[in-house]
Amino acid sequence: MSVLHLLPVGEIGSSLLEDLRRRLGAEFRARCEVLPRRLNPEFAFHSQRRQYHSTEILRQMEKALPQGCWRLLGVTTHDLYMPILTFVFGEAQLNSACAVVSSHRLRQEFYGLPPSHELLRERLLKEAVHELGHTFGLTHCRDYDCVMAASHAVERIDLKSSHFCSACRARVTAFLPAKKFLGIF
Repeated sequence: MSVLHLLPVGEIGSSLLEDLRRRLGAEFRARCEVLPRRLNPEFAFHSQRRQYHSTEILRQMEKALPQGCWRLLGVTTHDLYMPILTFVFGEAQLNSACAVVSSHRLRQEFYGLPPSHELLRERLLKEAVHELGHTFGLTHCRDYDCVMAASHAVERIDLKSSHFCSACRARVTAFLPAKKFLGIF
């Protein structure tokens, strides 16, 4: 059976990972497991930016896909960037097996506001589903409520849902081979 694996990238709270595991499993109706190993992201640290290069993390993840892995989602608390952008909430290559998301800029504290664990969990779920959507070949959607809508600011994440619109759902369903479909929708 194919499995959606979550890979801790650096130190991340087990309760946040467990919540994400449970919710992604329900969202995709697939078996979802947190890997016992962690990826040390120091190789991707850029000292001048004080951020971690998300593409480099993805490259390392792709080299170490677990046996039977359907998708591999790296989850980190570190601030991520791509050279052409100031920051990213996450990254995935289209039609690949790997994606990575960061909770760093999803936390209310980052914006000088009181913590909200529920808001953090909602934002992280939306970004995880969004990046996993890219692994199925989906690009950004024009439906502002769709989880695949572009989110260049945390406020946009808050406005969209954690679900695919009907058009994106149909594209994901058509993209997946029948034996890997696992009843996602």
